[in-house]
Amino acid sequence: MVKKDTVDVVANKVKEFQEAGELHFPANYSPENAMKSAWLKLQEVKAKSGNSYVPVLQNCTKDSIANSLLDMVVQGLNPAKNQGYFIAYGKTLTFQRSYFGTMAVTKRVTGAKAIDAAVIYEDDDVDYEMVNGRIKNLKHKQKFGNKDKDKITGAYCVIDLGDDNVYTELMTIDEIRQAWSQSQMWGKDQKQERKGSTHDNFKQEMAKKTVINRACKKFLNSSDDSSLVLNHFNRQDEVMEEAKAQQEINENANSEYIDVEVSDVEETPQQEPEPQPEEQTTVDQVMDDMESQESQDEGLAF
Repeated sequence: MVKKDTVDVVANKVKEFQEAGELHFPANYSPENAMKSAWLKLQEVKAKSGNSYVPVLQNCTKDSIANSLLDMVVQGLNPAKNQGYFIAYGKTLTFQRSYFGTMAVTKRVTGAKAIDAAVIYEDDDVDYEMVNGRIKNLKHKQKFGNKDKDKITGAYCVIDLGDDNVYTELMTIDEIRQAWSQSQMWGKDQKQERKGSTHDNFKQEMAKKTVINRACKKFLNSSDDSSLVLNHFNRQDEVMEEAKAQQEINENANSEYIDVEVSDVEETPQQEPEPQPEEQTTVDQVMDDMESQESQDEGLAF
């Protein structure tokens, strides 16, 4: 019953947007199929509740579940294509775009033909012009022998809009590492990636994904487009920030200190609850974590 009610509410809202001419989906996108895929995913997602983990469909409010599905559908995304995932903050469920989802929305809203990125290494020849604060005519000459993940100096992304109209974003390795530092896998005083870590093993690929993410977000938000899709694109960060803040308030309220007198008793070792595994082992999993953390930092990492 919960599924039918929730999905029907979202489907009716989407229909209203379509009838009002506010929402148009690509020919290959089916909102119904996307919601079916999302519901299957949601049955696997769990939220932390005290020292245990419970299904989000039981723990989160019906309104937040419906809103997270609506955010997903309006942006034309499907979790079955790794374009997004669901995160619970207390009783609030949120939808978070993945790196693939951000590219998909960018292409849909801007009509971009292609989104590509490349890594810059030591001794590469890079030249470009700055015109009205934007990078123009970037030229990059690279020798095969320069390719070494330990000698990366930066990366850039080019969004091709057709007719020789391109948007270029460039990041130094220091800027890339600043974005990486938002990840939970990055230590507090860590300055660069640890040997053998995902950031180290997949350094080139993660550098490209980071600059693509930044380019897409900056380019989308620099446009004059005030469409429903873009509103939901930006709404994601606000929803997650509010949900996380509310979760922290609730956790602090539940941990109120009570002063009581205790007598000396022999302590019996208590078995700690088995922790849930949080380690990420693939590039996309780490990128997902980075995006989630960066969205809480008012977009500064992008």
